[in-house]
Amino acid sequence: MNWNRILSGVLALAYVAGAYFAGDVAAALKVIVGLALPVACIWFGDELGSYVGVMRGQAITTKTPGCLVRFGGWLILLLPLVVGTMMFLKAR
Repeated sequence: MNWNRILSGVLALAYVAGAYFAGDVAAALKVIVGLALPVACIWFGDELGSYVGVMRGQAITTKTPGCLVRFGGWLILLLPLVVGTMMFLKAR
């Protein structure tokens, strides 16, 4: 198990727990659905980056390095944390 999977799993669980305690089960389920793409990009970056073919009518002609797919997943996963921190600091 690599550090990308461990850290992203812990952060995703923290997001789900926060949504559950701040809202209810429906909020937690919405967060789980929202986390599916970034966690998949982090956990399966090499596999997702190696896809070549047609997606929604657009041709993907070259492979994407797995590290870039993981980086994109981390950006999406950390975005709520960064925005929440900025909003908290601005409100002070």
